[in-house]
Amino acid sequence: MEHEHGPDCCCGESNTVTIEFEDDTAVECEIIGTFEANGKEYIALLKQDESEDILIYGFKEHEDDIELIDIEDEEEFQKAADVLDELLGDE
Repeated sequence: MEHEHGPDCCCGESNTVTIEFEDDTAVECEIIGTFEANGKEYIALLKQDESEDILIYGFKEHEDDIELIDIEDEEEFQKAADVLDELLGDE
């Protein structure tokens, strides 16, 4: 029986997604979680490479998938990043 590997799951497994960029490179990312900021939904992803950067995207859920949406407005991105910092305890 499968279950969802969310932040409260303690089985040691996690949900991951593969992000493909315009230059045809791809990177595996662990889903840290989703959050709301300024009335919009965002998703935080931890890159599973040597950089271990955190990526923030807007997103829409579909039946079997999620659609990642680039945040093109710098002010919107900064507000989302500030909310994420608060949620993560500014680690």
